Amino acid sequence: MTVWPNHTDPWRQWRDALGGERMHHGWLLAGKAGLGKRDFAMAAARELVAEPGVPQPTGDHPDIIVLTYGPKDDKGEKAQAEGKPFDLARSIRIKQIRAMQKRLITRPTLGSRRAIIIDPADDLEKASANALLKSLEEPPAGTFFLLVSHRPARLLPTIRSRCRTLRFPVLNDSQLAAMLEQAGVRSDPDAIAAAEGSFGAALRFSAQDLAPIANIIAALIAGEEKGNARRGELARLIGGRADRERVQAVLDLAQGLVARAARLARDPQHRTQLVETHTALVNLAAEAPTANFDPGLLPFEIGSLLVAAAPASEPAHG
Repeated sequence: MTVWPNHTDPWRQWRDALGGERMHHGWLLAGKAGLGKRDFAMAAARELVAEPGVPQPTGDHPDIIVLTYGPKDDKGEKAQAEGKPFDLARSIRIKQIRAMQKRLITRPTLGSRRAIIIDPADDLEKASANALLKSLEEPPAGTFFLLVSHRPARLLPTIRSRCRTLRFPVLNDSQLAAMLEQAGVRSDPDAIAAAEGSFGAALRFSAQDLAPIANIIAALIAGEEKGNARRGELARLIGGRADRERVQAVLDLAQGLVARAARLARDPQHRTQLVETHTALVNLAAEAPTANFDPGLLPFEIGSLLVAAAPASEPAHG
């Protein structure tokens, strides 16, 4: 079981509320991705629905409903029903909210409380968010909502206003290193730094053995490219036929290292270059899963963006 040192204050607030006279019905679990918010939501939901003297299942709980990405289409739904692999949708759809709301008509199964976890609430479709808002405005007795959010600003203001917010702070480098060791994963200082306080990102970078790639990225950002040698090495390390997960991990790593460099940059012009490169990497990461990129050329595109972030060979004078 993962021990999350950044959960101490959220647990204090949650348990204080749970022991109070009136528990708020809506909770927004806010913080960047990779901070264990879903783990917290599941554990908190179990505490919420458990009642003295009532045996609780160790597996799926009938009074905890989790809404997340479902099958992409009818073909995926059929595959899911047959226990086969299927592609996931990129949003939480209104029919999922409608199905959840139908369950709220009945009473909870084992006690007087029911928990609804939506993860991530940021990716609710517009119609889904509006439908959810109705349940948040008039929740059935004993129903509580836990909305996991990596980017709360994307939520409807009316949804945010009906929830109490629990904020999850980022982890420091020593905490990340300790958690990676606990998970049995070899840590790397560059990968940890690029994770920017997210254990999920640090775990992904380390598990993908991205330390050599981190070194190449750092060199490109620093302006150490001569010809195309380092970009070629970057492409070799990523792999000509790298799967989507590895490419996304490399893009996330590049974004983290560029963001760190921007924070440390003293020259305003260089800082602007880094910010522009970070934006370009974010856009590329959003396009890569669906755009028809040549897998052999995508690593060179990443490398070219990083080269553009390098400082000018001569300092600017005004």
